[in-house]
Amino acid sequence: MSFARAFVRWGCCTAAIASLAVPSIAADKKTKDTAIETPSYYGPQPATENIDLTMYARIREEGFKHSHVMEFGGALADGIGPRLTGSPNMAKANAWTRDTLTKIGLENAHLEDWGEFGMGWQQINTWVRMVSPDPEPLWAQAAPWSPATNGPVTGEVVYMNVQEMGDLEKYKGTLKGKIVLLGAMRPTPDITEPLFHRYTDAELKEMETYESGGGRYTPGSPEFAKYVAERLKMADLRKAALKMMADEGSVAVITPSRDSTDGGGTGIIFDDNGANLARDAQKKENAVTIPNAVMMIEHYNRLGRLIENHVPVTLELNIETKFTGDHEHGFDTVAEIPGTDPKLKDQIVMVGGHLDSWISGTGATDNGAGSIVALEAVRILKSLGIKPKRTIRIALWSGEEQGLFGSLGYVKQHFGTFAEPKVPEPAYMPAFLRQRGPLSTTKEWETLDAYYNLDNGTGKVRGVYTQENWAIAPIFKQWIAPLADLGVTTISYRNTGGTDHLSFDAVGLPGFQYIQDPMDYETRTHHSDMDTYDRLHALDLEQAAVVEAIFLYNTSEREAMMPRKPFPHPELQKQMSAPIPGIYPNAVPAADAPK
Repeated sequence: MSFARAFVRWGCCTAAIASLAVPSIAADKKTKDTAIETPSYYGPQPATENIDLTMYARIREEGFKHSHVMEFGGALADGIGPRLTGSPNMAKANAWTRDTLTKIGLENAHLEDWGEFGMGWQQINTWVRMVSPDPEPLWAQAAPWSPATNGPVTGEVVYMNVQEMGDLEKYKGTLKGKIVLLGAMRPTPDITEPLFHRYTDAELKEMETYESGGGRYTPGSPEFAKYVAERLKMADLRKAALKMMADEGSVAVITPSRDSTDGGGTGIIFDDNGANLARDAQKKENAVTIPNAVMMIEHYNRLGRLIENHVPVTLELNIETKFTGDHEHGFDTVAEIPGTDPKLKDQIVMVGGHLDSWISGTGATDNGAGSIVALEAVRILKSLGIKPKRTIRIALWSGEEQGLFGSLGYVKQHFGTFAEPKVPEPAYMPAFLRQRGPLSTTKEWETLDAYYNLDNGTGKVRGVYTQENWAIAPIFKQWIAPLADLGVTTISYRNTGGTDHLSFDAVGLPGFQYIQDPMDYETRTHHSDMDTYDRLHALDLEQAAVVEAIFLYNTSEREAMMPRKPFPHPELQKQMSAPIPGIYPNAVPAADAPK
């Protein structure tokens, strides 16, 4: 799950598609109006789904009695390990998934290059210890894309707690040869509630209600503007602090591990984007030149308190890392079960999850879980000898954690692109917040039926988010009715953000993320050193693979394509949201209004 998940919970701004009529000239020179045939994804849908309950039973039998999902999980999480995009381990994961998909019988397994990512990097070893006033080993990990220290280094510690640009002044001239603690200490809350949770019936029922407006952090809201401004301010502050450290010759930087939820951010190291000292740190032009690491909060707090109480602290540390190239490309793994129906075989049903991870754990729940469930879902269908009407395609993405790069690149290459807006965006604006011009689609855009994604950890599937696709909810409700005994009961009309289905939804294609039991995903395993094979739940993953295989099969066999939301027109967003002129009685022109 990517860093943007907290504030990308909005749907695309869209306009309705009307039936069009175009003139045609017959051989007798008479002009007639001939209606263009409406594609089935914009046309009427049958009220009743044709569900094959025998196939449901066969998929259940294969998925629960002969599951290989944990074999996939062990090979990926233990056998390969952390999979930072552009790293040697990511290349291993791409090759392993490609070869495994071939072994289980899928066709055309290959890697697709979505473009340049940045520097290839891997952590070899990281350790930190306090030398004085009290020898103690400390828990830390290299921050992604940190340079190496070239062996152990020792230095006195400076605690640099800066909240405003003016705070930097008091540290000038004090940083040469020092190890800098950069960032405020934070409280470690008591854990008064379980870190592990499954959805209750009441919580699932509440998800069925529709939340209009998108919440506090909807783009355009004052809260969102304040949030973005604060992030940009802190980025500028870190940039200035780093320049000062580099100019004065600091030997290393240590930052505190970020917080999680419900007290779960204690005793854990989170090494995601929050640990990076620069935006897009993987790019050579943004490279951080000072070795840097992220430390468990309890150990960081101890060091900070000692410094605040005027106790000199000396640390020894070794950050051993390796760069493998400045311009590494990212790749997606893709394979298919070919369709067999002469009329429908060129239409595509897709399933996927992101294969990349962060580095402190082994990426088991984020998102090894989604990747191995997708592998198991297509394995189930292939093992049953199913010959789908439509082609079923699996895609395992990379670069998700840095901004959905793999799925966005795939969608851009295969389905459509947005023009640049007429008014250029500021250079500092993150890519996922930029305004977009009109959408231009490809021929393949017409053939993508639906995309299904799993990326909320190891929890079993409890339902599906429709992304405000109102027409699809009655279809999904019929599909999940025979799955109630597995706990699949909930259809939510809401948007959910932060993962690869958004790349499809953005260009008007049906893209869906499942509702999953939260387990300890947000509190403990998400982007942390706790994200290991041990956190995977076999029965939940088996259930998820069965559900996903059923959704793939049902989509592949429908006569009509899945209904789509209206074609997106982001370039018209301001126009469609503008106030209606003269709506107030007795209003006067703005120029004549009282000042």
